[in-house]
Amino acid sequence: MTSQRALLLDVDGTLVDSTYVHVWTWVRALAEAGAPVPFVHVHRRIGKDGSTIVDELLDIAGVDDDEDRDRIAGRAKDLHGEYYAEQAGSLRILPGARELVRGAKERGWITVLATSAPPSEFSRARELLDIDEVVDAVTTGEDVDQAKPDPTIVAIALERSGVEAADAVMVGDATWDAIAATKLGIRSVAVRTGGIGDSELRDAGFAEIVDDAAAVLELLESGRL
Repeated sequence: MTSQRALLLDVDGTLVDSTYVHVWTWVRALAEAGAPVPFVHVHRRIGKDGSTIVDELLDIAGVDDDEDRDRIAGRAKDLHGEYYAEQAGSLRILPGARELVRGAKERGWITVLATSAPPSEFSRARELLDIDEVVDAVTTGEDVDQAKPDPTIVAIALERSGVEAADAVMVGDATWDAIAATKLGIRSVAVRTGGIGDSELRDAGFAEIVDDAAAVLELLESGRL
């Protein structure tokens, strides 16, 4: 008898084209909070835990004083949330995202949206995707204190799927997705829609690298997953 399998799906940059919205809003927020940094340093950290992102970027900006760091970090986080909400109308579904989730469900896979985004951000993505009827479980930032590369959010997604790690596949766009999944013994597939290079994705532990969610569905249909 074949074991039931689960597809654990990152959302930002994997199903919804939000990576560069996050980049721009973090750059803008940090600059206004008093810690300007180049876009490249923000982009390389998208998908990582928000507090960790800010701490690392404050180091790059040269903010050393603890009191200044606390003040700037708090302000930047508030502004990022505000600016991201303003840009919600510009979000779009990535190629094949909806079809991937529906196709996985049709083929008997358990589907879990494994995100650590705040509920306010996730709600817009969920509305865009319009796939609630074929999603078995979700996670959000309310479920954890720390996001990827800490594996906790992926572990919760796995638990909610009801399958073993060997029967799950994580799909994501950032190196942190693979790092978190690998810690749990979960195979991972990368999509290039987050703008990260193949060598970095491969070094992070992704078993397969494809263009987008549509290509993940092709893998699933071919039996390679």
